[in-house]
Amino acid sequence: MDFQNTREFAQQLDAQDQLKHYRDEFIFPKVNGKQVIYFTGNSLGLQPKRTKKYVDEVMDDWANLAVEGHFYADKPWWDYHERFCQPLSEIVGAKPTEVGVMNTLTVNLHLLLVSFYKPTPKKYKIICEEKAFPSDQYMFQSQVHFHGLKPEDTIVEIKRREGEHNIRLEDVLAKIDEVGDELALVLIGGVNYYTGQVFDMKTITEASHKYGAYVGWDLAHAAGNIELKLNEWNVDFAAWCSYKYMNSGPGNASGYFVHEAHHNDLDLPRFAGWWGHNKERRFLMEPNFDPARSADGWQISNLPILSLAPYLASVDMFAEVGMHKLIQKRNLITAYLEYILHEIDKEVDSTFEIITPSNQEERACQLSVFLHGEGRSLFDYLMKNGVITDWREPNVIRLAPVPLYTSFEDMYEFGQILKQGILE
Repeated sequence: MDFQNTREFAQQLDAQDQLKHYRDEFIFPKVNGKQVIYFTGNSLGLQPKRTKKYVDEVMDDWANLAVEGHFYADKPWWDYHERFCQPLSEIVGAKPTEVGVMNTLTVNLHLLLVSFYKPTPKKYKIICEEKAFPSDQYMFQSQVHFHGLKPEDTIVEIKRREGEHNIRLEDVLAKIDEVGDELALVLIGGVNYYTGQVFDMKTITEASHKYGAYVGWDLAHAAGNIELKLNEWNVDFAAWCSYKYMNSGPGNASGYFVHEAHHNDLDLPRFAGWWGHNKERRFLMEPNFDPARSADGWQISNLPILSLAPYLASVDMFAEVGMHKLIQKRNLITAYLEYILHEIDKEVDSTFEIITPSNQEERACQLSVFLHGEGRSLFDYLMKNGVITDWREPNVIRLAPVPLYTSFEDMYEFGQILKQGILE
């Protein structure tokens, strides 16, 4: 498409947008009395208006039914989580029995590693990416220490080449071959939080399985953002947070995936709890754990229904829209944002280096922009003028034009504000 850096052209794109009415489904903060341009859905998604209805429903059931809400609420609490299985399976490319909701992201990754990181004297190494999100780095270090190992001997980081911002697939595969039979686990962020790079999960998973390693993915920046086929790719496990692209609210419950190949392996270690017990026998209060033969078998505790309600509001919206339409708009609006950045770059003295891959297969919603010649003051200007974006040292801003609620006119308006902030 031949883009134009005009308000009229942006408005034409909005008029053609089949998802445009979903923008009205969200509540936008205001700065200077004007609705913000919101680029931080990769950190915390906006609140859907329908969320309050879902939460109020639980509050009303609690008030009117008390404990009987577990069985007699319109959405009974004892199986409330099962309502996520179908919509989440469609979002991450899984079978409904392979997905669930519980806890938060890093907690779930720790629990999943109980099952999928089982180091032996000869097979103990973990491969991850350089500059993984800090929580993942801390998780790896503590897991390794827990098993009596040293991080420097155990954790293998795939590094970027000198002068490059992204990790090459060939370097990932070469590192897998180098570690070889010592490889116990590969756990990488499906979309790198800093650069927005999308990894080739299918190829990396296949390569790692050749050495008998388990493969998991941190999908914090991937779920609800990119096409996933976790079952087809034979991914062993994955987890994601729900409050970024899936708009479930700050710090809310996490989703997780366990491939069906592991559901009947009763020798696979796990930390057990009542809610992971065979559902049909749960209330018999049996002394020995009989795990559900699905992803539910990894659950531990009764689920926090008030936290799940906003998440259910969001996945119901995703079910309405479908990932295919979201990805179509995502690709177009991200490309338009990229175009706007290049156009503004021609009009100012500063240089914008987009460090997110230009190849559509290696990027999703986020563009990370290195602001050469600019500093924190430009970020502050954007924030004061109603552009909510994200700053990462040394001078990178992350821009995520979430297709559910950002408009093409937002992209044009952002360019004008960015130019003014540099020229002032």
